[in-house]
Amino acid sequence: MPDFPIVDAHVHLWDPRHFRMGWLDGNATLDRPYGLAEYREHTAGVAVEAMVYLQVEVAPAYGLLEARWAAERAAEDPRLRAIVAWAPVEFGDQARAYLDALVAMSPLVKGVRRLIQGEPDPEFCLRPRFVRGVQLLAEYGLSFDLCITHEQLPSVIRLVEQCPDAAFVLDHIGKPDIKDHLLDPWRERIATLAEHPNVMCKLSGMVTEADHAAWTPDDLAPYVAHVLAAFGEDRVMFGGDWPVAFQATTYPRWVATLDDLTATLSSGAKRKLWAENARRFYRL
Repeated sequence: MPDFPIVDAHVHLWDPRHFRMGWLDGNATLDRPYGLAEYREHTAGVAVEAMVYLQVEVAPAYGLLEARWAAERAAEDPRLRAIVAWAPVEFGDQARAYLDALVAMSPLVKGVRRLIQGEPDPEFCLRPRFVRGVQLLAEYGLSFDLCITHEQLPSVIRLVEQCPDAAFVLDHIGKPDIKDHLLDPWRERIATLAEHPNVMCKLSGMVTEADHAAWTPDDLAPYVAHVLAAFGEDRVMFGGDWPVAFQATTYPRWVATLDDLTATLSSGAKRKLWAENARRFYRL
């Protein structure tokens, strides 16, 4: 385990009894409340000093309500220091009314995430209004979390090229096919994306893309090594992806695994990965 307190740049909290979350239907592990009490229980033994709340894909009608609910959770645990909320960026300039309401809701709102991963159109994020919506975020001081599958990396690279003023972070290293040990063309595309200095990358969600029951650290090692080589020590951050990752690992096991896989980093680089980069990116 890291020998200093860490920042978890990717935490989910939810109560499906309160907001509609259709994607949880039929998932016996996840279709239940996961709140602060459960987070404290699952992270026992790990010194988490701060956390970033990531939107949990409630039904769109609940988008602003979810952001308000997350801000209320921060009043219960001061370690929750940033919120990445849902926003309809695909509406382009018409998203302004929503963004106005969002930033007025709480100073903890530091970023936006609009899932791309489930869109059947491979160029969904290249539609002109979507691009315009992402471009707007810089005006509001908001970052954009990219949640995609590895097949969508070419389109995301083109999106980033059109948004030089936006601050991006790639969630879950772009969800490569770790279960089948596929490194290419993910590896080349990650290197291309990393050429853009306004993009960071979360070492998160990897075990969910591996064999849930049988993954080993060796399965993850080449992916971690490539992300570190491509993005460098100043543009990577740790994410727990709890409780989604609970389908494949306990929280302490994931932290210990990543700590082992990054054991050769300098002490300064470790502090950047585990805390400082997330603190800087999300302005904690």
